[in-house]
Amino acid sequence: MDQAELRQLEKKCIQEEAPQCVAACPIHVDARSFIGLVRNRAWDDAWKVLRKTMPFPGILGRICDAPCKERCKRGEAGDPVEIGALEKICVSKTPPDLRLPPIVPKGKRVAVLGSGLDGLTVAWDLAKKGCQVTIFEPGTSLGGNLRNLSPQILPPDIIDRETAVLNRLGVNVQLEATVPSESLLAQLKDDFDAVYMGPDAVGAVQSGLKKNAHGKVEVDLQSRMTGMEGVFACVSWEQSLRSPVWQAAEGRWAATSMDRYIQKVSMTAGREKEGPYATRLYTNMKGVSETRAVQTSDPDMGYADDEAALEARRCLQCECLECVKVCPYLAHYKAYPKKYIREIYNNESIVMGTRHSNKFINSCSLCGLCERVCPENFPMQDVCMNARLGMVQRNKMPPSAHEFALLDMAFSQGPRFSLVRHEPEHSSSAYVFFPGCQLCASSPDKVFETYSYFRRKIKGGVGLMLDCCAAPAHWAGRTEKFQDALKSLERKWTDLGNPVMITACSTCHKMFRDHLSEMEVLSLWEMLMQVGLPETSRGPSGNKILAVHDPCTTRNEPEIQRTIRHLLKTLDIAVEELPLAGELTECCGFGGLMQNANPEVAKKTVLGRARLSPSDYVTYCGMCRDNLGGAGKRIIHILDLIFPGSRNADPASEKPPGWSLRQENRARLKERFKAEVWNERTSHMEAHLKIKLLISPALGEILERRRILEEDLQKVVYNAEKTGNKFENVETGRFKASYKPYKATFWVEYGPSENGFIVYNAYSHRMEAIQA
Repeated sequence: MDQAELRQLEKKCIQEEAPQCVAACPIHVDARSFIGLVRNRAWDDAWKVLRKTMPFPGILGRICDAPCKERCKRGEAGDPVEIGALEKICVSKTPPDLRLPPIVPKGKRVAVLGSGLDGLTVAWDLAKKGCQVTIFEPGTSLGGNLRNLSPQILPPDIIDRETAVLNRLGVNVQLEATVPSESLLAQLKDDFDAVYMGPDAVGAVQSGLKKNAHGKVEVDLQSRMTGMEGVFACVSWEQSLRSPVWQAAEGRWAATSMDRYIQKVSMTAGREKEGPYATRLYTNMKGVSETRAVQTSDPDMGYADDEAALEARRCLQCECLECVKVCPYLAHYKAYPKKYIREIYNNESIVMGTRHSNKFINSCSLCGLCERVCPENFPMQDVCMNARLGMVQRNKMPPSAHEFALLDMAFSQGPRFSLVRHEPEHSSSAYVFFPGCQLCASSPDKVFETYSYFRRKIKGGVGLMLDCCAAPAHWAGRTEKFQDALKSLERKWTDLGNPVMITACSTCHKMFRDHLSEMEVLSLWEMLMQVGLPETSRGPSGNKILAVHDPCTTRNEPEIQRTIRHLLKTLDIAVEELPLAGELTECCGFGGLMQNANPEVAKKTVLGRARLSPSDYVTYCGMCRDNLGGAGKRIIHILDLIFPGSRNADPASEKPPGWSLRQENRARLKERFKAEVWNERTSHMEAHLKIKLLISPALGEILERRRILEEDLQKVVYNAEKTGNKFENVETGRFKASYKPYKATFWVEYGPSENGFIVYNAYSHRMEAIQA
């Protein structure tokens, strides 16, 4: 990802876009932060927020006409927030000490004719930038037309207090100055590097200035420059008369132009968002109830403290975060895509040192929900997937990140599970059933029953293919391994005569659809719609309502989702739709190898999904069923209803098999198919598999968390007993041994027993030391 690509992706995330109130304000006061502080009565901090962008907040905060209210999102559900009233109570508090920033003199002199709010702002801004400013005020005190306002609205002592800061900035003030004239303006042009004219000054020297067709002084809309070189003036004075904040903005824009003029740089570049503008920030108003503005008990005095805090609480604190709201993974890292993509970019750019974002990159489930809910369709899953691919290509992906999943995939592709056959007594296949590796690991009996049912119902031969679709290699960014696996699957499919592939797993369905375009793929559920359900199919006892959990890999498969609901209706099952369903369904925590890379986030993900409804769930994905069931959620697989058989009377309460049993289930299923369907029996068993281990339930749970299979332990014990390479604790009689069957090294503490070997503890090092 180069800088151009980075910038384009960053632009798609709108979380940092300004809220409507800030974008509507001519000087872009951070109203969101300000109101957030007012709700907590943090008055000093609220003062500082105003002071950051508001010139003379003690003045402007009292008279601001708050044009931001017109675009306040709260106004779409009730009254807009009374931002102006909140500014007023804040500035009525004693202001915190004002610390001026260090000022580096530029050696440039600026003249300001008039001390209205626009002229004062010009002086304030340019003095802070190091210019030597002189204000020429015809009156006897600073403030110009501000002095004409009611003392109840703007007390004169407040004007004096606020403008006194100009003295600290070194601004020279000349009161009772000569009324500007053409000759005076010409002299000021010679004595100063730039000159700003307030409205009265413009009126006094009109005859010497260029006018437009309507007889008004011509001022450039963006630069605020008049026809005279180095002389600047207000553009929209009529609007400024109606709006104090616009008046201040005119001064700010003029000050910006004058500073750029003095520095001899572009006076127009990068000023697209000067003044009110349209923001891209999206704020979801769904579920926001209407509220009315808090009424003050004393209209003359304005809000009291408690009233202001109540009114501030009505603020929606507008932000987007649509993706973060629905994704536990994004929420876990406490940021949002724009920040995440910068972290990933920096992570990829590291030549030497620690890559702190590796775990973050590998923790994404790649489900695509973020893109679906994002107003700008930001594809966080693509960013993470591309980062994984890049890390693998540059040999920067830690082997431990995905090793367990890749080994499990290799098991499914290996001789103990892989099987490809035509239906008995058939030399060709119109269809081939591909149940996928995880459903076979979880519900081998249902897979066997399904295939047996298809043999009875489907004409033209239905073959069987036991294998893995290679999704783990794809998710891990192992392109070569993934492509090799796909080619192998394609060859097997071609050898069968290119039959229609019937997939029971939505991930397999997606892999084949996305990467094997020549293959015709049909979901198991669509096939059942064609051939009909078995007569023995039935709904759960008690006429329960079942909430449908759609696997995330069906996000773009509405036909499969509709088919599932039709099947459930056929079974007379009342269906509940989860808050996030269909195209907005959430991942169960298995996708993208999240469980392997970040068990903590995977747990948050599955628990969040499980809590969406108190109803029992029904799903059509083996891993979704096992993950949610493992989190304590009552859930059944739809095959439990279609093929109830001699099932548990309450299948929703069944615990999912552990990782060791999952592999054992696959191996046994293959042997069952060979024995009962093809009448073949295998007696061969690898030597280490004959080792009998006794493992307590408590240790079994630990081994599950550590992703240590029983077969891994069998290999260690077998190797230790065969070679004698083991340590003995003479006090306990226990042995400790290690074995490295691949990149992981396993350690086992065990002891002999009449029935085999008792395992007391086991752990592994999933790393490999290499010489740089």
